[in-house]
Amino acid sequence: MSLLKNVGTIGGLTMVSRVAGMGREMIFSRVLGANEVTDAWFQALIIPNVFRRLFAEGAFSAAFVPMFSKRLSKDGTAEADGLEEARSFSNDVISVFVPVLIALTAILEIAMPGVIWLLSDKPVDPDKFDYSVDFARIMFPYILLVSVVTLLTGMLNSVSRFAPGASFPIILNLVLIATLLGVEYVGMDEGDVVAMGYIVAWAIPVAGVIQLAWLIYWAHAEGFRPRWISRPRLTPEVKRLGIIALPAAIGGGAYQINTLLQVYFLNQLDGSAVSWMNYADRLNQLPLGIIGIALSTAILPTLSRFVGAKDDAGAARIQSNAIELGMLLTLPATVALAVCAVPFVTMIFQGGRFDLADAAATGNVLAVLVAGLPAYVLVKVLVPSFYARSDTRTPVYAAVAALAVFIGFNIAFLQRFGVEGVAAASAIGAWLNAGILYFVLRLRGYYRADWPLVGRLLRQLVAAAAMGGALFYVSGLLSEYYSAGLFARLLALAALAACALIVYFGAALALGAVSRDRLAQFMTRREPSPDA
Repeated sequence: MSLLKNVGTIGGLTMVSRVAGMGREMIFSRVLGANEVTDAWFQALIIPNVFRRLFAEGAFSAAFVPMFSKRLSKDGTAEADGLEEARSFSNDVISVFVPVLIALTAILEIAMPGVIWLLSDKPVDPDKFDYSVDFARIMFPYILLVSVVTLLTGMLNSVSRFAPGASFPIILNLVLIATLLGVEYVGMDEGDVVAMGYIVAWAIPVAGVIQLAWLIYWAHAEGFRPRWISRPRLTPEVKRLGIIALPAAIGGGAYQINTLLQVYFLNQLDGSAVSWMNYADRLNQLPLGIIGIALSTAILPTLSRFVGAKDDAGAARIQSNAIELGMLLTLPATVALAVCAVPFVTMIFQGGRFDLADAAATGNVLAVLVAGLPAYVLVKVLVPSFYARSDTRTPVYAAVAALAVFIGFNIAFLQRFGVEGVAAASAIGAWLNAGILYFVLRLRGYYRADWPLVGRLLRQLVAAAAMGGALFYVSGLLSEYYSAGLFARLLALAALAACALIVYFGAALALGAVSRDRLAQFMTRREPSPDA
């Protein structure tokens, strides 16, 4: 396996998706701004995404991918027989998975007014409550569509076909961009923001249908032809999948309860706190999606094979490579986003209904939020070591501990620190989570970072600090360009990016934080198979 090649495939397409998502948010901020309607719209989108990450991307993928991969490559099994066994297993899973999703969707559609009331827990304008419920009901069926998409993605990832699964989020962004541009072209005025919200809300399930069609096409191309309508078959293997997935769902539940509680706490604050956090998190999620999620997706199948072959040295090597590569790319992104938070937000989002005050508020949130970015990436990189060993319980305990810290911090300091305090609580919880995961891996003898790796990480941190100093100086020289015309903003953004790249990688090479040989190894080295 060439780690950088697979990460490059996933990360490259994820980057396209995130850039498209950034374009979507840029247009969204100008068309709809930051107000009560956008708060309700983002809140409505969070609800299906929480359940998607809980049941599909989290628990389901953690259990399904290793089990499906083992059937494809079972020792002593012909390739055709392995494929047929994997097909049968996936059909059994679908026969149970899809009815459960349909039932969940129906229940939440009925209970949605109660969900919105719980998230608000304070007097809400009746009109806002009505369209908040409507937005959520329109968007929630997306969970059914995207969860099936995630199942197909897991099947394709198991045969190292990463591109289709990494590319489907692009479809959602393109559909939303087209819808927003259409709304703007029609020329709705300030009083039509609610109507705009309804139109853009309907774009979510439409995009889900297109995404599902895209993944079905690629699944068929790889020889997978799932049966979508069949009698539920609760076989022993499906039961085992459920037993493995349940703790992961509980652990993922801690993350997703964190997300819902974040909305709850933000709703207790004045101003457009939900919208500010959303725009800040969009920039925070850009490196997290490109680096953390790509690494996590790329290493899980390989870790599963090494662990299955009891090759602890091979598994540790994959883990170290993932940590080193992840931090090499994450640390500069963290420092750059922290130092240039307000300039970046102003250049990217400010305009139309999103004014300079909104940009300043969002930038302040971003500067705090990115403090947890390296920890989020480390969590993404460390969790696959547990999942590859069918241990989905340990990440539960780490996630619950992080959730407890998040809740306690906000109960104590919400009104004192406001929206920045909510961001700080998220960052603190992420570092606690990462620390617990590493401590347990080391305690059990699964993985221990060696001193050469630690030394390179410290040198990466020094290089990132040097870059931060350079950016602080250069950003002050360019301040007049941040809210100017498009060309001036692009010029300033390019200058900051060039400064960051030159200083960071120059310092990293000079300090020995990374070497050309090491980069070449990431790119070209193929990890030996467990059999070898």
